[in-house]
Amino acid sequence: MPNYFEPYDTTVTFITQEELDRDHSGLPHGGSATDLPWMTPELAAQFNVIDSFDNHANIPEHFANVDAAASAAGKVGIISCGWDPGYFSLARILADSALPEGDSYTFWGRGVSQGHSDAIRRIEGVKDARQYTVPVEAAVESVRNNEHPEFTARQMHLRECWVVAEEGADKAAIEEAIKTMPNYFEPYDTTVNFITQEELDRDHSGLPHGGSVIRSGLTGLDSEFNNTVEFTLNLDSNPFFTGSILAAAARAAYRMNSEGQSGARTLFDVPPAYLSHHTREELLAHML
Repeated sequence: MPNYFEPYDTTVTFITQEELDRDHSGLPHGGSATDLPWMTPELAAQFNVIDSFDNHANIPEHFANVDAAASAAGKVGIISCGWDPGYFSLARILADSALPEGDSYTFWGRGVSQGHSDAIRRIEGVKDARQYTVPVEAAVESVRNNEHPEFTARQMHLRECWVVAEEGADKAAIEEAIKTMPNYFEPYDTTVNFITQEELDRDHSGLPHGGSVIRSGLTGLDSEFNNTVEFTLNLDSNPFFTGSILAAAARAAYRMNSEGQSGARTLFDVPPAYLSHHTREELLAHML
């Protein structure tokens, strides 16, 4: 086949459909801004597929598109299964279930957001970029003190951007494009700092991240008892931890599809045991 395979050393291995489904789930590699909205549905038409789509505002639309493709193909597509959305989503639903009278809060950072950094890099004139999500400490303490505050997005987080511009690029236009980007930056106080590639590589080469889901709720016959549930992540490497979750979700997708399930799913729909690499006997003996 010209262009596609002829110029390369190519091996062809014939396997069964069962082996293909078991060992070759689709795991699209791309950003949520422009890649995953089309990549995941296309892969779902051929394979069990997993993604870490993280544009919260567009999840319902993305779910519907993947569901249509996966259902028609008889495959399972588990979307938005990073750590947020993903593991933090599970923390929110578990805490809310136990404390229905209360308020939930999610704080991200301080850390590098891969999705937001990717969104900046898609802007014309940007060579490279890192975006740090920074929680407002006064807001975190207010929640932990059971004050049940009401916040805007701007009052909970800051967005700190470090940008390498292409030579001759319009920096004012880049800054304006970042600060006015819907969902990603427009709702927040955002600072944009222009630096050299050398400075970015020296000072911002790591990809740490983390954050907390906090549920503050009341129990008791007269709602007299304060309760706080907090789930916290501290990650040296955001992408490696996200990759570990995706691997667990791929395990679950295969198991669910083997039972005859098809269509789109989220981690809300996945039995925890299906994520685990342990046997059911090991889970009952050591983790229950």
